[in-house]
Amino acid sequence: MMSGGVGKYTHIDNQPQVSGSVPAVPDPGHVTVQFTDSNLQTFPPSGSQGKISGGSHPPRDADDTFSKPISGSDEPQQGGWFRTFTIAAYKPYFDVDTTDVLERIKDSLFPFRGTFTEKTANNPDLYGPFWICTTLIFVAASIGTFVTYIAHKLQKKEWNYDINLVTWSAGVFYGYVLLVPLALYVILKYFSAPSGLIQLFCLYGYSLFVFIPALCLSVVPLEIFRWVIAGVAGFMSATFVALNLRAHIMSAGERWFLIVAGIFLLQLALSVVLKLYLFTVTV
Repeated sequence: MMSGGVGKYTHIDNQPQVSGSVPAVPDPGHVTVQFTDSNLQTFPPSGSQGKISGGSHPPRDADDTFSKPISGSDEPQQGGWFRTFTIAAYKPYFDVDTTDVLERIKDSLFPFRGTFTEKTANNPDLYGPFWICTTLIFVAASIGTFVTYIAHKLQKKEWNYDINLVTWSAGVFYGYVLLVPLALYVILKYFSAPSGLIQLFCLYGYSLFVFIPALCLSVVPLEIFRWVIAGVAGFMSATFVALNLRAHIMSAGERWFLIVAGIFLLQLALSVVLKLYLFTVTV
């Protein structure tokens, strides 16, 4: 027995005990702790749990489904004319890759095949036509500026940059690709042989690609050579458009030949205009 501390120590039945403010704690022995099954280690979580389903999938628009319309999507659906002013309305027409564009450009350089409309019937695009027209504007302005600069320097005359080459080229190429297919769309609808407007935009856009190498070759300072280049490019472009529309326009009746001939001549007229205003250098 001990005294004089906080409590006193006693020994009863060979077990020490403390009397005072700290009670004795018996030894509980071996304790086994069991946890219930948890989903915390399951990663990624299953699609049926929580509000975020399919967490392991990439977000929509991260792959090639960007330009495909998705039924039941969470995007607000608008109908009528309002949908025309939304980006979603034009996504399907930019659903092409480099291989598609190159294949369509190659078809435009072989105009006698006449299979372009069949290949693009299910997926006409506006990507290729837009960049073809934009490239034509850049090439026409740059080549025209370079040729006129060299011509002025050779004759030792003062040269000034002509900004009208850019604005004129943009008006011609963008205007032609927009207005001519639109007018043809109305004409074909009048003759009960309607064609898709986007399909016409696509066809006319790719038909202008042949003028890109033609403009590059126009740097050769031979007038007869420039006429030949402009004529060959115009003939290829006109043949490409006419042959691809002929099978469809034949359903318009007896006047189908006049429509096809008008399309062909209009495309040739474009090449003449380009020759007179872009392929000709005057000092």
